[in-house]
Amino acid sequence: MAQRLKTDWLLFATVLVMVSFGVLMLYSASSIMAQLRYGSTWHFVIRQAAWAAAAVVVMMTLKRTHYRRFQNPAVAFTAISISLLLLAVVYVIDTAHHRWLRLGPLGFQPSELAKPALIIFLAFFVTWRARAINNARYTLVPAALAVGLVILAVIVADLGTAVVLGATAAIVFFVAGLEWRYCAIAGAVASVGVCLFIVTSPYRLARVVKFFDPQFKIVNKFDPQGRVKAQLEKSLTTRDTNYQLQQSQIAVGAGGPAGLGLMNGRQKLLYLPEAHTDFIYAVVSEELGLLGSGGLLLGFFIIFWRGWRATLRMPDDFGRYLALGVTAVVVVQGLINISVVLGMMPTKGIPLPMISSGGSSLLSTLASLGILMNVAEHAG
Repeated sequence: MAQRLKTDWLLFATVLVMVSFGVLMLYSASSIMAQLRYGSTWHFVIRQAAWAAAAVVVMMTLKRTHYRRFQNPAVAFTAISISLLLLAVVYVIDTAHHRWLRLGPLGFQPSELAKPALIIFLAFFVTWRARAINNARYTLVPAALAVGLVILAVIVADLGTAVVLGATAAIVFFVAGLEWRYCAIAGAVASVGVCLFIVTSPYRLARVVKFFDPQFKIVNKFDPQGRVKAQLEKSLTTRDTNYQLQQSQIAVGAGGPAGLGLMNGRQKLLYLPEAHTDFIYAVVSEELGLLGSGGLLLGFFIIFWRGWRATLRMPDDFGRYLALGVTAVVVVQGLINISVVLGMMPTKGIPLPMISSGGSSLLSTLASLGILMNVAEHAG
């Protein structure tokens, strides 16, 4: 007799509520700018709603697809290969930003596709090599090459997403039993790589320096002529400076316990750049206060809880690592975005999952959560 599966209704309802809440907050955050730029307050909302409808269909399809169908070398290696191919194509086609593949009015970021592709690959590979997870020649080197290629292809244009992918891979391998010495080596290599890409990108270096040394006091001690300061400031535009972070913190502080009321936020009135994308959490905090921002954090906590619960309860390794990978991607990205908004990290372009404007991010997130929902149904 076939096992009767039970939907994790708490996880399912939380995701739908967060997507709906995201569309609502997107209208509040973007309506004025949309009117000025495009002549319609609904411009971004209509696009997001269309992406949301498609993403929910994909999520439901994957929710009903048995997760073990992905436990196939053809699926795992094809997913990672297509991801790498698209990342290479976008590097050539989008010469300005290396991010977007466009087909008429539609645009897609291949770096978002890399998230579910890497999750499936990691779950398959770690399950396949579970008994020899610490074998350097046959496990760690091939894994480092595959994961490293994806992260390297992403980090060229999107450091934030690359950090999320790297953190996810690290979490999966650590839980799978990777020895501490290999964790230390991987951490050291990753740290050197991130520092290298920051130092070799003037605008990234300027962001980091201005975050830790806003007035260039430390820099001026080593460079009294001011040449370093001049070079760093030359690479910055207004939106790259701490101005955006300062406006975000003003919005968060102005919200208080209950907020100013939906649609009543002031910082989104052209004071806070990217209010509808990377800094939408600031709008939530200003308009809905601690209650609204806390409620959003609760949503991510529920996803973490149900994902971790599924990870612990899964009877097989592949399902366990799928659940862990999806949970890590969504929660880590959410925490990084919120940390940036609160001034705990330097600014970086990374959306808040299910809330920020962005069809590619929404589609990738809901596709991943659809897989998690199916795994949760088999978790018992």
